[in-house]
Amino acid sequence: MILTRLIALAGLSVAPALADTWTDHFTLEALPNPAGIDPQVGALAALPDGKLAAAFHRGEVMIYDPAGKSWSLFASGLQEPLGMLPQADGSLLVMQRAELTRLVDADKDGKAERYETFFDGFGMTGNYHEFAYGPVRDKDGSLFIVLGAASNGAPIRPEVRGEFSKIGQADFNQMKDGKNWKENSKLAGRMYSRVPYRGWVIKLSADGRTSEPWASGFRSPNGIGFDARGRLLVTDNQGDWRPTSPLYEIKKDGFYGHPASLIWRKDWDGRDPMKISADELDRMQTPAVGYMPQGELANSPTEPVIIPDGAFPKEFDRQTLIGEMNQPWLVRVLDDEVSGQLQTALVPFLDGSPLGIGNNRLAFGKDGSLYVGKTALSWAGSFGITRVKWNGKPFFSIAGVKATQSGFTVTFSEPVDPSTTGGVSAKRHTYKYHANYGSPKIDETKLPAKATLSGDGRTLTLDLDGPLKEKYLHLLDLSALRSKSGNSLLGAKAWYQVNKAP
Repeated sequence: MILTRLIALAGLSVAPALADTWTDHFTLEALPNPAGIDPQVGALAALPDGKLAAAFHRGEVMIYDPAGKSWSLFASGLQEPLGMLPQADGSLLVMQRAELTRLVDADKDGKAERYETFFDGFGMTGNYHEFAYGPVRDKDGSLFIVLGAASNGAPIRPEVRGEFSKIGQADFNQMKDGKNWKENSKLAGRMYSRVPYRGWVIKLSADGRTSEPWASGFRSPNGIGFDARGRLLVTDNQGDWRPTSPLYEIKKDGFYGHPASLIWRKDWDGRDPMKISADELDRMQTPAVGYMPQGELANSPTEPVIIPDGAFPKEFDRQTLIGEMNQPWLVRVLDDEVSGQLQTALVPFLDGSPLGIGNNRLAFGKDGSLYVGKTALSWAGSFGITRVKWNGKPFFSIAGVKATQSGFTVTFSEPVDPSTTGGVSAKRHTYKYHANYGSPKIDETKLPAKATLSGDGRTLTLDLDGPLKEKYLHLLDLSALRSKSGNSLLGAKAWYQVNKAP
C-alpha cells in the first residue's frame, strides 16, 4: 500500500494486472507418439478403463495408457480409418473406407484376433474422395454413419461395388477412362454420387444386420455426433453447393443441400440433379443450424462431441464442441431454439492457445481430459495427440446466446464491467447457394448495437434496431468487454445463424 502511494505521488501509474489467457486455465500437453507409426489420427475413443484407443492413418489401432504413458498395438492393416466406437462387450467398431469393421480381442491379451465385417452395404467406385465416417450410437442403440461424395479430381476404377447409376451426363466408360478425364470430369460434376449411398447418412441396427438410408445432401461430412439432447449433428466442408462450412441437425428424409446424392432417394423422379435450378434445390433443402465463416471461424470442421459435466467450467456442461482442421482452435456450440427450431451461436474455443492446427478427432477421457487427435494428409494440419486439461480455475466466458425480436441476449460466467459495453459491435451477412465452390459474403451490413446490462451484470441485451433478418448470419463481437475483475473474454466472438426470428 505504501509503495503504491509513493508511485502515485511520483506521478507514475500502476500497470493493470495482465488479462487471463487460456494457459492460465488449461494445460496443453503433447502425448508421446507411438514408435514407428505415422502419427496422423483418424479416430479416437475413450475406453471404460481410462485408456485411449486411437486409429492412425496407415491403419494401426493402438491403445494408450495414461498412467504409464505407453502405447500397445491392438490391430493393424486397416484402410484409412476415420471413426471408432467401443462396444459394451469390449470390441471396437472402426469405420474403414470400405466397411465398418468389428475388432474382437477374444482371449483378452490386448490384441484383436478377429476382424469382422459389421456393415458394408454401400457402394464404392474407388475414387480417392469416397471417405466414410462414424459410427455414432443413439439412446436406443441404433448406429449412424455418413458417407462422403466422390470428387472429379480423379476418375473411378474399372470395377465398382454396388449399382452404378445411369443418371448423369458422364457414362461409366467415360468416368473410368483416366486418359480423357480432363474433359469428362466436367460432365461428372465437381462432387458426384454414382453408387449408393454416397453423400448420405445411413442408420444401422445395433447388430449391423439391417440398414436404412436416413438423410441425403452431404459433400465431405468429416464430423458426425449426437449432442446432449440426442440430436444428430453433422458438419460439412465448404465447396460446391456449400457457401461456407455448415453445421446440420439431421432429421429422417432431410435433404442437406448437395444435390448429387438425390438420385438414390426412393421417390426420385429420374432427373439429373446437375440440371435442377438452385432455387428449386434451395426450397427442398433443410437449412444449416450454424455456419462457420471461411477463414474466420473454421475452414474444415470435424467431429462434434459432448462436453461432460465437470470437464470444463459449469457453463460448458453438456454443450457441444467441434474440431477444426485449419484453424488453431476448436468451435463451441451454444444452442438456442425458436418456435421448435434449433439454431446456434458458434464461438471459438482455445483461440490464442498453443493448441495448433489439424484438430481432427476429439475424445474426453475418464478424468475429464480432452484428447485432440491431429492429422494433415495432403492439407494443412499437424500430427499426434494433444491432451487438454482444465485446472479448475473459472474464467470469463460467454455462457449462452439467445435470439430476441430485435437482437440477442448474451449471458456470461462472470459480471461484466458496465463501462466496457459501449465497445460491443454487430454485423450480419448471408451467402449465395449455388453450384460454385464457396460463396462471398452477401449483403454484409454493420448493425447499430445498443447494449443494456442486467442488474447482476451477467446478461447483456443487444438491441439491433429492428427485427432479426432470417437466413442471415449475425456476428456479435464482444472483444471490448471486460469482467468486473478486469479480465477479457476467452472466446469473444459469436456467430449466430438466424433461420427463424422470434
